[in-house]
Amino acid sequence: MAEVINGGCHCGNITLCFNISSSFDELPIRACQCSFCRKHNVRATADPKGELEVYIKDKSKLSKYRFGLGITDFLVCKECGIYVAAVMEDPENGKLLATCVVNALDVSDKNVKAPAAAHYEEETSTDRLQRRRKRWMRANFIG
Repeated sequence: MAEVINGGCHCGNITLCFNISSSFDELPIRACQCSFCRKHNVRATADPKGELEVYIKDKSKLSKYRFGLGITDFLVCKECGIYVAAVMEDPENGKLLATCVVNALDVSDKNVKAPAAAHYEEETSTDRLQRRRKRWMRANFIG
């Protein structure tokens, strides 16, 4: 991997290790327009050639919130309330796909380009899975 960016929630219960294949400034930044993401002011990114490692200290303090199509876990720390990433299992191979919340990464705002508004409300579960296979990255839970 070309670069590793760390991050996580505010209290430290969830730690992220974002392994990217190129430079962070080359990655797309998206602002999903669903009500959940708008309320969290989410800027999200993923590297299809990269990987997101998610470390959990206390699993009882991890919330896996689901809504909409019910195929994605939105990872939120129950202790400090920070939303850090979204993950879903690929039903064909059981592997996890993820996107990372930029606000949860240890990067300076001056290094984050403006996000592109993203509208996904018309997608079916199949459409969403196909898009995520192309744009999201593999993920692993550790701990």
